[in-house]
Amino acid sequence: MKLAFDLLLDLWYIWVLLIISAILSLLRPKIKGAIGEKSVSFFLARLDPKKYKVLNNLLIKVGSKTVQIDHVVVSNYGIFVIETKNYQGWIYGKEYDEYWTQVIYKRKEKFYNPIRQNYGHIQALKEILSYLGDIKFISVIVFTTKADLKVETKTDVVWTTKLIKTIKKYNQECLTDEQKERIFQRLCSMNVNSYKNMREHVRSVNRNKVR
Repeated sequence: MKLAFDLLLDLWYIWVLLIISAILSLLRPKIKGAIGEKSVSFFLARLDPKKYKVLNNLLIKVGSKTVQIDHVVVSNYGIFVIETKNYQGWIYGKEYDEYWTQVIYKRKEKFYNPIRQNYGHIQALKEILSYLGDIKFISVIVFTTKADLKVETKTDVVWTTKLIKTIKKYNQECLTDEQKERIFQRLCSMNVNSYKNMREHVRSVNRNKVR
């Protein structure tokens, strides 16, 4: 008995490594998502601040629900609503599919169509900005360059390296500087992003997945 106990003590570092590995496995999706969002934030910081106002990781309350949006760019050319995906492998999907597919070698996994996901984000923004009348919203889905995109969509689905070029192709002004500033300030005032609120939002999303 003592020999077994001594052996366990001598191998304590293995138990520590196993615990760390388990924790990292649980946190890996969050870490990957955060990395993807940070890379997009880096590219968005290159936009001309006179024409584009950037909000990262926006959390807004609409009715009894909270909605988390990776990035919103308020510009003279409309409001860009950007959903980030840090996936690798082949990505298959079409505009109106409910789910898209990620393929890595022989392993296939489905995930909710990010265009549909972003449509929900845009509807939430329309609701809180409805008093400003008709506003142009532009949905953009961004994948890191680890993904091999094989999608068929009208909505812009691009790599992070193509994001700025994609945004700048929209060059018809539809908002004045005053309107742009009002929208930006409104979204800033509606942002309830905090550790507590974000944690509750994640719990709510996970509960809905289980149902």
